[in-house]
Amino acid sequence: MTRKQKRLSLLAAAGLVLGAAAGLILYALNDRIVFFYTPSDVSKQTIGPNTRVRIGGLVDVGSVDKSALPIIRFAITDGEAKLSVVYKGSLPDLFREGQGVVSEGVITRDHVLQADTVLAKHDENYMPKEVADALKAKGVWQGGAPK
Repeated sequence: MTRKQKRLSLLAAAGLVLGAAAGLILYALNDRIVFFYTPSDVSKQTIGPNTRVRIGGLVDVGSVDKSALPIIRFAITDGEAKLSVVYKGSLPDLFREGQGVVSEGVITRDHVLQADTVLAKHDENYMPKEVADALKAKGVWQGGAPK
């Protein structure tokens, strides 16, 4: 075996080891990955129950129900579809109807998001990038205020 062949076989072996390591890492992280969706994405796709997701959009006006505290019910909309959310706990101070929100949790069998995290925008000029991009694509968000 020539010196060049030895070097090439060593590089090939190193590439295989690195590829296998990357594959194992991605396989291990598969259960930890949380995908971002809008309510329209959820209604169009079949997302199985007990799937962990992050949903972003605007809090639907008139949908906030605090009658059974500490359980709060509200809906997230992107202008096309709505998704009901159930959250147990205290909401961020800036949580309001018509404001941007990102909720993370599990989709139940009846297509309700059982949220364990609710994030609201922190000032009037900020909307989480994922939410702003999704709402801009739908024509609902214009950068400063919703339509």
